[in-house]
Amino acid sequence: MPANILVLNAGSSSLKFQLYSMPEEKELFGGVSERIGTDEAVLHWHFSGKKIKEETFNGSITDHTSALQEIIRLLNDKEVIVKHDPDIIVHRVVHGGIYFDAPAWINADIKNKISKLSELAPLHNPVNLRCIEAMEELFPDTKQVAVFDTSFYHQLPERAFRYAIDDKFYREDDVRVYGFHGISHQYVTQQAEDFLQDKNAKLISMHLGNGCSICAIHAGKPVEISMGFGPVSGLVMATRSGDIDPSVPLHLMKKYGFGTEEMDKILNRESGLKALCGMTDLRDIQKAVQDGSKEAAFACELYAYRIKKYLGAYVAVMNGLDAIIFTGGVGENSELIRQLVCKEMDWLGLRLDEKSNKKAVVKIRSLATVDSRIEILVIPTNEELEMARQAFGMRG
Repeated sequence: MPANILVLNAGSSSLKFQLYSMPEEKELFGGVSERIGTDEAVLHWHFSGKKIKEETFNGSITDHTSALQEIIRLLNDKEVIVKHDPDIIVHRVVHGGIYFDAPAWINADIKNKISKLSELAPLHNPVNLRCIEAMEELFPDTKQVAVFDTSFYHQLPERAFRYAIDDKFYREDDVRVYGFHGISHQYVTQQAEDFLQDKNAKLISMHLGNGCSICAIHAGKPVEISMGFGPVSGLVMATRSGDIDPSVPLHLMKKYGFGTEEMDKILNRESGLKALCGMTDLRDIQKAVQDGSKEAAFACELYAYRIKKYLGAYVAVMNGLDAIIFTGGVGENSELIRQLVCKEMDWLGLRLDEKSNKKAVVKIRSLATVDSRIEILVIPTNEELEMARQAFGMRG
């Protein structure tokens, strides 16, 4: 039976929204509210494939609840012409912990578990929960679904999700690899398998944005993921350090008397590209590279170098590779980063077509040369559509 599904993807200061008509996957209405809680709060939206419109709110969007109220106002606007309220409302929840290996219909128990997991995702789970509760008030009779960013990684083999520390921390405190960006990696995996016409493909998916992760996938299942217990580990990110010897934060805490909160702030918000060159947006960094900044050039070099280290390791773990995938804001739009990652990979038979790499990406496209043994794909991610698909599949 057809259904209108409203998808909400809340970040710490943003809220993406899409209304789909399923199963045809027609986008009826969508957009994003950005800079929530500031005087520069803005809402971009479009409907039925028409051009994007923008409204600025000068401080009136103080939180995610007020952003949702503006979105619902637009849904009821005669100009938008959305004929029906949503049949199902879907929320992206960043951390599902050990509890959720699949989407879940939201009830009091589910909300309690999401709240309990806020300790592990303090910037996101509380926001996700507030959006759920706000929509319960606005649409009290509409079913809601939670789709978890960590669920995909419940399929990891134990050797990939366990840490080599005292077993009691795993058994009693659930200390393990959880992984993130699972919804995005799931979506691009399906797209790549369809493109390659191979459901048994060995893939390495690189989600590169403000946060970054790299995931090894074989036959649709995750084999490895760079993000671990939290989202700091792995690749260099906009403000996160990525992999770092645990001795370093311990040393700094002893030497400077940093507490845990201050050290967390350093690793999460003051490291990565920001620490290397003073900028966090790859567009600004690339311009600085063109202007001759050595710091910006080194930041890009280290950023790509870390990706290549993981890429090589994952080829070994899977005993082969069919394709690599670039996705996320940086992966889809930065020709420089793609070029740096793919250069000097002849040993793998991976060769980037420089002309194709310079073209804008609007849909899935190959960037490999005709003689490349490994396919190179750029796939625009669509977490919202993936969430709508998962929620639609839950109906009895």
